[in-house]
Amino acid sequence: MAEYHIKHITRYTYPSPVIDSANQVMLFPVDDERQEVKKHELLITQHPSVEVFTDYFGNRVGIFSLIKPHTELTIESQIDVVVQETPLPAPTEPVNVQWENLALAREEFPYMDFMFQEQGECMEEIHALVDSFIQKTATPFETAAAMSAYVYQHFEYKKGVTNVETKADEIWKLKAGVCQDFAHVLLVMLRFSGIPARYVSGYICPKNHELRGEGATHAWVEAYIPFYGWLGLDPTNNCIASDRHVRLAVGRSFTDCTPVKGTYKGSSEHRLEVSVIIGNGDQGGDTAAETPVFSYQVHTAATAENNSYRRFMEMQQQQ
Repeated sequence: MAEYHIKHITRYTYPSPVIDSANQVMLFPVDDERQEVKKHELLITQHPSVEVFTDYFGNRVGIFSLIKPHTELTIESQIDVVVQETPLPAPTEPVNVQWENLALAREEFPYMDFMFQEQGECMEEIHALVDSFIQKTATPFETAAAMSAYVYQHFEYKKGVTNVETKADEIWKLKAGVCQDFAHVLLVMLRFSGIPARYVSGYICPKNHELRGEGATHAWVEAYIPFYGWLGLDPTNNCIASDRHVRLAVGRSFTDCTPVKGTYKGSSEHRLEVSVIIGNGDQGGDTAAETPVFSYQVHTAATAENNSYRRFMEMQQQQ
């Protein structure tokens, strides 16, 4: 068991006032038997009313608007959460029974939603590789773990070479990216193997800065394991998602779990700054750590259609 205090700050600044800002946030931590939310607060510029609903995948989603002119939008999420260690699947059933159960499950709701496969010129190559992981003696869990290890070992963790719109084809050719790219590739591989897989948005909580992906929202994958349920696999760090992973949302891909997105009226020029500060139950934290770890400056004017922060908000890439 581990306890964390997480502060996630997203700040937009504009050179001139903007109006009619409509926004969606997916910053509400999962609250279940493995993750207990002790406290959650959203602090937003102008203190708008936030309407919260549950989406198709069971995620809590908030929407709010800022009508009055403003030159800054700050969204601060503060979370106190307790996370339990994840037990590993026990081989209670024969391997063939597990695969037979999986074959039935993936044709049923809700698992069939997480079998969608994208198209691309590299898909045949990926599919052929996945076939090499399928062995009669390997359980679905062992197969999924082996594929997660493959992504970790064969892809370079490198910032700045991809964005949220990068397709699996390009990631496969680059053999590089950040956590959302590692998760993207593993999703493709798992689904080719017949294992339903979903994208997870959240945070990773390192103890000694030894894990990749800290300082921003993190991403990993959950695979459906027969007679067990959903199990988190983090290919960026080659580990099982356990008490150091805090979950926010799940979906078919990043677009189902975007932490913040919205639109507004005004100049497209703006600056985005994001910081994520994580303490082991200590709400004091290090104020120096609030220095933004991700920033993005938009200079060029855009058409009304592109005058949206959707693209730029989503560019606070999960790392």
